[in-house]
Amino acid sequence: MTLMLLDSGSLWYRAYYGMPDTLTAADGTPVNAIRGFLDMSARLITNYNPNRLVVCLDGDWRPSWRVELFPGYKANRLEDEESEEEAEPDTLTPQIPILLDLLDEFGIAMVGVDDFEADDVMATYAHTHPGPTRIVTGDRDLFQLVDDARDIKVAYLAKGISAHDLVDLAYISQKYSIPGDRYALFATFRGDASDGLPGVKGIGEKGAALIASHFATIDDAINAARDCDQRLPAALARKIVAGEEYLSIAPTVVNCARNVPLPQIEIAMPAAPSDLSRIYELKEEYSLGASVDRLISALKW
Repeated sequence: MTLMLLDSGSLWYRAYYGMPDTLTAADGTPVNAIRGFLDMSARLITNYNPNRLVVCLDGDWRPSWRVELFPGYKANRLEDEESEEEAEPDTLTPQIPILLDLLDEFGIAMVGVDDFEADDVMATYAHTHPGPTRIVTGDRDLFQLVDDARDIKVAYLAKGISAHDLVDLAYISQKYSIPGDRYALFATFRGDASDGLPGVKGIGEKGAALIASHFATIDDAINAARDCDQRLPAALARKIVAGEEYLSIAPTVVNCARNVPLPQIEIAMPAAPSDLSRIYELKEEYSLGASVDRLISALKW
């Protein structure tokens, strides 16, 4: 039974920037992100025909336990210095509650857990579900969850829905020149500017790839650097040793948590309700047009 996990924030940001801002309701409320999200969801459901579906939400986009370890985590995305809110476009913010209300009317499972990110929710579902699992996102961080043995793949939306990549271990290996199951290790050394994570000072993508190609764990890499292992250029070894303090905390920040206390809710594809009137009311109120119809069709209602 295929489980599909939708990275909600990734999808609605992609929808917002991918759909024209001229899409509005009669009262002027912007609906481009809503329509784009519905359209993408419909296409993905049609393509992958999942038996189970969860829209995964941030319970906290900047969890306290990650910030305590590394205060700079996602600090670059704060609305301002006095706020703990994530900066987002003014015309996206009012669309999200409407979208969530509509998804609720469709009966689609939505899960967010306090003090965990959507990534952690997806990781825990992927870790506990027997597979196959398809994780839909535009975020490379989730490549760390790919597992061929359990048929966990990432539908990576960087090129859009039509040309999206289905990421398996071979894809990761080919793209980054590392064993496919070492993406988290690679990312820890490289860093991720979008999340405010610097990586180990002086080690970029090539250096991180070299490390991950030879060593399976951070401890292995550190021990090799201390021992002047010939597989490591001397300059790279020095950078690893100098970065030991960062490397002692970064894995907990970089790695998705896989022990999120998930709620016991139904995640099967929703059956058609006896009355679609509320869905059609929202469709009319917000001028959602064929986007609602496409999702209804994808759900085989």
